[in-house]
Amino acid sequence: MADRMAPFDARQKKLRTRIRQAKADALLVTNFHNVTYLTGFTGEDSYLLVTQDSATLVTDRRFTIQLAEECPGLDLVIREPGQLMLPTTCEMVRDHGIERLAIEAASMTVATQQAIAEKLEDVNFVLDVGWVEELRTIKDKTEIEATRLACWQAAKAFEATRALMRPESTERQVAAELEYQARRFGAKRLSFPAIVAVGPRGALPHAPPTDRRIGESDFTLIDWGADSGLYASDLTRMVVTGRLSPKFEKVYQVVLEAQLAAIAAIKPGANCEAVDKVARDVIDAAGYGKYFGHGLGHGTGLEIHEAPRLARGQDKVLLEPGMIVTVEPGIYLPDWGGIRIEDDILVTKTGHEVLTDVPKQLEDCCLDL
Repeated sequence: MADRMAPFDARQKKLRTRIRQAKADALLVTNFHNVTYLTGFTGEDSYLLVTQDSATLVTDRRFTIQLAEECPGLDLVIREPGQLMLPTTCEMVRDHGIERLAIEAASMTVATQQAIAEKLEDVNFVLDVGWVEELRTIKDKTEIEATRLACWQAAKAFEATRALMRPESTERQVAAELEYQARRFGAKRLSFPAIVAVGPRGALPHAPPTDRRIGESDFTLIDWGADSGLYASDLTRMVVTGRLSPKFEKVYQVVLEAQLAAIAAIKPGANCEAVDKVARDVIDAAGYGKYFGHGLGHGTGLEIHEAPRLARGQDKVLLEPGMIVTVEPGIYLPDWGGIRIEDDILVTKTGHEVLTDVPKQLEDCCLDL
């Protein structure tokens, strides 16, 4: 049990340093992703109180067996039927003698904070602005391995789905097949609803799947990922199902060059805006700068979009070993379509490692239907 809980103990220890630095007595964790990160518990409707010498979860009887399986040994306060969350939590805060309570300002609602303040009139509040989220940017070994698994599951799902694509296949059917295949290879779900965009619809970076058929255009953009149980992957590939036009080849090679150049720039100490600029400069030089309208990438983890971001305005954010980021440049041409290529990259002590291995050279895009 000790080995199983060791990563969570280490995360709580780092958090306690932040709590001390803020001169708070404890942090009330109400964001359920952060509760999961600190304890391993995947249920909902539960708060975690982290003090300098304890971590106590407020939950209810629905989760007692699940808690014993996922985080054995965790201190619990079990609410009885009819016993409400906020009064129970406030009573626990009083029992711990807490005078300065940190709360998660980025996720707690104003209404919840006010309700707690009314019940804890003698408690002063300290605003936590992303303490746990900041810790989450650096993945430990268990998180990296869970992400590797998610990348493998996504790759296998794509491989199987690609083999089943036919001219009459619709965007919705391809998206549904990706979901099925990801689960078939052990994923809990897709990381997010798959984006499958045929031809001109690829110009919408987040195009929702429709009943448009694959055979209605020469190419299709597919953006998907797998959730291995907790950790997510995120990939994008192009599939050419018709004629490989000179325009597609030209735009694709620009996007691929931009992506490879940006990946090569990823290393400890590189600032996130500079990595974004590497890809943006390639696309600008090719004359497509105004058609690349989003940031280069984002972190992944318990959520599909996490810090850090590879984007303009992020020049003060430096990459560190253990960070996992996507690199996903794209060119989106109205009335023609969009091309995006995306991989998940781990920052290592000496540089980087590409965690996703789905082939992406131009010839790899071509599918003979």
